Amino acid sequence: MRLGHVDVQQPDVDATLASLPAGMGATIVPLLLSTGFHVNVDLREAMQDLDRPATLCRALGPDDRLTELLAHRLGEVGADPDRDIIILGAAGSSDTSAVRDCGTAAAMLAHHLGVTVHESYLSFAQPSVTAAVARARAEHPGRRVVVASYLLAPGYFQTLLESAGADLTTEPLLAPGRPTAPAQLVDLVLERYSQAVPVPASASVPASVAELQGTP
Repeated sequence: MRLGHVDVQQPDVDATLASLPAGMGATIVPLLLSTGFHVNVDLREAMQDLDRPATLCRALGPDDRLTELLAHRLGEVGADPDRDIIILGAAGSSDTSAVRDCGTAAAMLAHHLGVTVHESYLSFAQPSVTAAVARARAEHPGRRVVVASYLLAPGYFQTLLESAGADLTTEPLLAPGRPTAPAQLVDLVLERYSQAVPVPASASVPASVAELQGTP
């Protein structure tokens, strides 16, 4: 298992693919919550003109397991969906397919909680998280406003979410300081891989994935 980044960090996906032994195939599992520019453009461009077979898996979301994890994060901060205004805070994208996926994720969380969930974005798409929080306060004075972080990991965007003015903001799906990844995320990564490359029932789980699951 190798790691490649689609933005900012190194090694990038091109460098990771180039580092593989000659002729070795590659299956790329995007650790991304929606199908947007990185999946539709960056990763597909990285796969062009390769001297090896390569398969690109679908993004992690939207998915019921992410919905369950979002609801769990809301419970961790003490949110009460029956009384609080819930806003899904996503990164945002210039790609309409990513925005559509995030809208679906908000609708799935709304169905799971049995309440309205408003979608919002940190970049490109509208409404912005700040605007969504301000509107919720204006329309529902006296009620708490809670932002459910639809981000995979802590970083710059999570910091922006936490400064958007909500009463409560959940941790990202991969919360900092936790020794293992949530089972929902591990299951999703394994499923996306197996959908592209069926794994025999007798095959063992790769050691790096087993470590994510907390397996000795």
